[in-house]
Amino acid sequence: MAMKSLLGALAGAALVATGASAQETRIVVITHGQASDAFWSVVKKGVDDAGALMGVEVQYQAPQTFDMVAMKQLIDAAVASQPDGLVVSIPDAEALGDSIRAAVAAGIPVISMDSGLEVSKELGALLHMGIDEYPSGFAAGEKMKELGKTSGACVNMEVGNVALDLRCQGFADALDGNSQVIATSNDPTEIRAGVTGYLQQHGEIDAVLTAGSTAFDPALAAIEEAGLSDQIAIGSFDLSPTMLQAIAEGKALFGIDAQQYLTGYYPIVFLTIYDQYGMVPTNDVLTGPLFVMQDTAKQVIELSEQGYR
Repeated sequence: MAMKSLLGALAGAALVATGASAQETRIVVITHGQASDAFWSVVKKGVDDAGALMGVEVQYQAPQTFDMVAMKQLIDAAVASQPDGLVVSIPDAEALGDSIRAAVAAGIPVISMDSGLEVSKELGALLHMGIDEYPSGFAAGEKMKELGKTSGACVNMEVGNVALDLRCQGFADALDGNSQVIATSNDPTEIRAGVTGYLQQHGEIDAVLTAGSTAFDPALAAIEEAGLSDQIAIGSFDLSPTMLQAIAEGKALFGIDAQQYLTGYYPIVFLTIYDQYGMVPTNDVLTGPLFVMQDTAKQVIELSEQGYR
């Protein structure tokens, strides 16, 4: 049913594209995540699919690493080029806010996605697409508590990224404050070493949440290497093929699906319609969280292989 609904939405978008000269529309998408990343590659697929079906020009850009200075420069350059629409993630409103406001002041319609729900409207965006980060982290902690887990750790690969910080905070609050942040970079070697060191110093840990799929594989490897698989339950935000396989095999408890294909796809649809007809949804669109557990992992694996999850 999920795939049928998705195909229906895609078909509807294609029909819209035939109603006006959509080929004259150019939309720039700037995120903090590289298209080579497992999560962001799905976002980019959504962007590209929507662009093709709507018959518009789309450009996906991101800094080579998590770099707010570089991301701000990309936004400024995009604003100077006067696109018909701008899609941005907002991991750091303080660093990117002025550039986003400048886009709005220049008359460029903006939709925020993935991170930035709490500041999107304040900065002038039309709407936000993604998940509500803190409640999603809290729900992850509640899932752990259902198993009787009481002491957690949250692996945060981008400390300062408000979305990831809120995920970890929600997780800790659900565990009554009994969770600390393991701060790392996106380097798998550093993540594995950070988790290994933390486990050695905190023998009471029985629940680990990774704030993004990049951290999942090295965190799971560290847990298995320490011989703590029976003690520690692990879950993660976002999905990856190896994570889904681990869930299916019972090595991981859950993956939190933000349905990132939609966060890439629908802003292109909405901005094309806005450019051609002046219409846009008035409310933010939440695409998750959806918890992928062992009983649903197989279906999601099939969709992941097609690039949709």
